[in-house]
Amino acid sequence: MTLSCIQQPHPHLNANLDNGVLSLAINRPEAKNALYGELYLWIAQALDEADQSNAVRCVILRGADADFSAGNDMQDFMKSAALKGQLPAAEGPPFILLKSAAKFSKPLIAAVRGVAIGIGVTILLHADLVYSDNTALFQIPFVSLGLSPEGASSKLLVEQAGYHKAAELLLTAQKFNSETALSANLVNSIETDVYATAQQKAAQLAALPLASLKQSKALMKHNVDEIVAWIDHEAEIFMQRVGSAEMMEAVQAFMQKRKPDFSQFN
Repeated sequence: MTLSCIQQPHPHLNANLDNGVLSLAINRPEAKNALYGELYLWIAQALDEADQSNAVRCVILRGADADFSAGNDMQDFMKSAALKGQLPAAEGPPFILLKSAAKFSKPLIAAVRGVAIGIGVTILLHADLVYSDNTALFQIPFVSLGLSPEGASSKLLVEQAGYHKAAELLLTAQKFNSETALSANLVNSIETDVYATAQQKAAQLAALPLASLKQSKALMKHNVDEIVAWIDHEAEIFMQRVGSAEMMEAVQAFMQKRKPDFSQFN
């Protein structure tokens, strides 16, 4: 099976296949690798095709340079918000990408430098190995935007971090560093050269029997259908919050470079 990401490169996604390792590097540095509709779908397609391709044994997801991803591009988010209700919530591009990551049957490694915000964090919950360095700055900002969790984070983060740590990260919406991410089991380790570490681990995995890797992952992630259903469930609630008065206040405050005032809402 040919890989579209290799045959027809996307300007904002660098794809490289070497010895069974497919590296997908988001390359939109001017926007700190913020994602938008077409790019979400392109990465999802790359994962889907890699899952079916005999040439791919492992995938690395990373940023091309100094950042992982600043999450959803704000302008693109507002455009999609204006189209609310025209498509089922679960068919929104961010949720399609998250479900592709959740269903990916081969090893998926994430390497994080710089900002990892919103889906830049929630997609990590669907990777098998996650590495970061000391430049990484994480945030799950949905509550502060008048929204709610996405990507099955309300389920998976509780399972990985424990309820109290998950509540701290999800409810406060505050930024946190790699040490906190490590304590929450969001990352495996903090590395000096995170991209080199990811490449080394991927090469080790690619040398192992793929059938055994896939079977082992399937046993550990035996509840993939449940996770995908929870992504859809969260998507419905998330989209109900889109366009809410609280969300509009958060957006206006962002545009006006001021702190939002949620005291007016019950």
